[in-house]
Amino acid sequence: MSLSKILSTKFDNNPTLIMHSLNGAETKFMVERIESIQWRTPSLACFRTTRHADFRFTPGHYARLGLGHDSAVVWRPYSIASAANSGHLEFQIILVPGGAFSELFAKVEAGDTIRVDRRCFGFLTLDQIAPGGSLWLLATGTGLAPFLSIIADAATWVRHTRVILVHSVRHAAELMPDAIDAAISRLPESERQRLSVISIVTRESAPDALGARLGVLIQSGALEEKAGLVIDPSGSRVMLCGNPEMIREVRQLLKDRGLAAGRRGSPGQFSSEGYWSL
Repeated sequence: MSLSKILSTKFDNNPTLIMHSLNGAETKFMVERIESIQWRTPSLACFRTTRHADFRFTPGHYARLGLGHDSAVVWRPYSIASAANSGHLEFQIILVPGGAFSELFAKVEAGDTIRVDRRCFGFLTLDQIAPGGSLWLLATGTGLAPFLSIIADAATWVRHTRVILVHSVRHAAELMPDAIDAAISRLPESERQRLSVISIVTRESAPDALGARLGVLIQSGALEEKAGLVIDPSGSRVMLCGNPEMIREVRQLLKDRGLAAGRRGSPGQFSSEGYWSL
């Protein structure tokens, strides 16, 4: 059986076609076409899909993506990296050996199709944190994705005076400065100047990058020294996405400093996303 049939039916050379019913499941998901895949390393890819005109999300949300045959579709959550007003959807993926979704995605090519749940999910949105002050966006690996959507959103710059985007990876090839530049490319220069980007590379030396775990850099003060700002309850808001171990460690460090987690209906000083997908 061809890969296109494993994934589902092709788009029959119509790039604008959004497929409808699959076994009566049209109310649950859409079938989109993968427009492009950029392999940054043998295991790290950024990919773009078409977007149905009715699909809505808030920057910071994640979508459930599905690959596989109709009778055995594998669903996994992936944060949306594209801007909320973009005409397409963008995602990032790290292939994990033995991961069910990863093994299917490794065989995907541009032009193949992928299921996208009609709903979107998550609490890593601006309404989970109080407005004002500096916004710290702390990411490991593909945890960068939702923050690309957030920094592209005009509301971010209305709510916060400065944004510090921190991206921690193991190897320098996993950094994505071009993706960050693209996310802010439509912002006014006055807003782009309020963004600071701090890179962390933990397994090799890289120019202008810090070289330790996020938790260690916060405890030592090195991260704040690099940014020229302190993380405190009165002037800081923090969002976390990425490795669950990083999130657990940094959440505790923030609590120790007096920052409170945002809850439904009660914005706090920090929020986090905790899913992990294979």
